[in-house]
Amino acid sequence: MRLVAESLAGARGGEVLFSGLSFAVASGEALVITGPNGSGKSTLLRIIAGLLEKADGGIKLENSASGFDSLTSACHYLGHLNGMKPVLSVEENLRFWQSFNGPGDYSLVEALERVQLGDIGHLPFGYLSTGQKRRASIARLLVSERPVWLLDEPTAGLDKASEEQFAELMREHLAKDGIVIAATHLPLGLDGAQELVMGGE
Repeated sequence: MRLVAESLAGARGGEVLFSGLSFAVASGEALVITGPNGSGKSTLLRIIAGLLEKADGGIKLENSASGFDSLTSACHYLGHLNGMKPVLSVEENLRFWQSFNGPGDYSLVEALERVQLGDIGHLPFGYLSTGQKRRASIARLLVSERPVWLLDEPTAGLDKASEEQFAELMREHLAKDGIVIAATHLPLGLDGAQELVMGGE
């Protein structure tokens, strides 16, 4: 499996943020995207996820894993917002996403245990602290199988222990021939990752 971008351009509000961007990420590899605010990091991830139209160029997934017939279907997207309903319990939120995206390697209980939320899955998501909310959203990556993880500032709100725990989950995903593409201002603990530096104005 190989995710390839060729001369990619992205815009927001009619303003081109980046252009001529080319890169390739293969199974088992990570790409860390850095750069100042406003340089287009989030826009790039949303284009890959199929949430925004590209302004120019091309992006494709070659030799995709079985069962994923498009780049969009192969992607998990974890953005700034956690994608959870506050009034539903953590377990209800995860059950919805598992039903929507299909099963993964982890059950709901196992996923919550991996992010150290095993004892509060019954609580409404809105009751959780900022760090707990982020960990619950990370559990969403585990309950459904998607080979490409697109992560926008994924460690925002996490303490050091949770950052290392998430780094281990990313390393496990890569070891299973997954792909990680992450926009971040902070080190993610992924040794050997490619780096894409995006420029500002």
